Amino acid sequence: MSHLRSQRTAGEAIGSSLKLLAEPAAAFALALLVGGIGILLFSGLVPGHKPFDIGLPIDAYAALIGGVASFDGLTATLVYATPLVLAGLGVAVGFKAGLFNIGGRGQFLMGAVGAMAVATAIGAQAGAWVTIPLALLAGGLLGGVAGFVPGLLKATSGAHEVVTTIMLNYILVFVTYWAISGPLALPRAPQPITADTGNLHASLPILIGRDGNLGIFIALAAVPIMWFLLYRTTIGFEIRAAGANPDAARYGGMKTRQLIVMTMSLAGFMCGLAGAVTLLGVVHQMAPGYDTTIGFDAITVALLARSNPIGVCFAGLLLGAMRAGAQVMQIRAGVPAELVDALQAIILLFLVINVLRRFLARRSGRRPSLPVPALPGTVDATLDAEAAQ
Repeated sequence: MSHLRSQRTAGEAIGSSLKLLAEPAAAFALALLVGGIGILLFSGLVPGHKPFDIGLPIDAYAALIGGVASFDGLTATLVYATPLVLAGLGVAVGFKAGLFNIGGRGQFLMGAVGAMAVATAIGAQAGAWVTIPLALLAGGLLGGVAGFVPGLLKATSGAHEVVTTIMLNYILVFVTYWAISGPLALPRAPQPITADTGNLHASLPILIGRDGNLGIFIALAAVPIMWFLLYRTTIGFEIRAAGANPDAARYGGMKTRQLIVMTMSLAGFMCGLAGAVTLLGVVHQMAPGYDTTIGFDAITVALLARSNPIGVCFAGLLLGAMRAGAQVMQIRAGVPAELVDALQAIILLFLVINVLRRFLARRSGRRPSLPVPALPGTVDATLDAEAAQ
């Protein structure tokens, strides 16, 4: 009997996992289909192709995959995926607490500013083994401060984190511009720009290929750490409980206000760490126009992963692979690399549509025809709880 019970339990676990994977897999497949239709409709604009060239979408996707199917392509995938995974973990932990962190852009920039500030202050005098850890820590902490502010506003005044993080993004963008043009500017440079981290003993060492830096392993290490925090600690349980049902968590004696502040600070720390790793490992310098889309890309990563840290790793690798193959697709097939941005936006659109579909279905008192269970502590679960009231 125990053997049959264990088999039944394993089968249920597999079935539940497949259901959870169905939604992101369907969103990705539909995005590829829509992207293929778009390529087909505009194929006449690509030199050497006739209008409605059915072979062009196949050539484009084959080139996209071919751009990753090499050692350099795999290395580029890991490099592109590194900040996506780190920032995606930050967004995912917010989802687990029922919080929608839109401030990844500003938190990422603050992480880069914090890392550059440490490198500028001590990099020339200290060795890499001192400068790099301090720069990464400073970047994470400054990103955490950027997450702490909207978390505190949410906990004390009820200000919605979506509004406050969006507004804070613009403030932090201009703070970044000020820092680059002012205290972090390279002296006697013809235009505002920071020093190169390579000259400050602050660049992350290259461990794989031409550009596979230490940040890859930092991101890989962050995944099991975040999973352990969420699923094997008391704090993680409280975060998930507060996200699933704040009233029940409060009734159970959990300090939900402190959890909000802590979770938003942790989310900001991860996004800030993504900014610090990108600066020290990839770009090395900052100019006044320095900006990022990682904060918004991380939302797609977290939604694709259903807010699971392990899923964030695979979702980040998927989007990283798309980024790595985009230039090869443009060279070989003539399809602009910006198609990857469109595909990513379409994936996000289908994911959001499915969330709204379940929400409206529960509002009308009926269940959706193909139910997909909402993970506790995700945006889906929050919408489900609101619809049930």
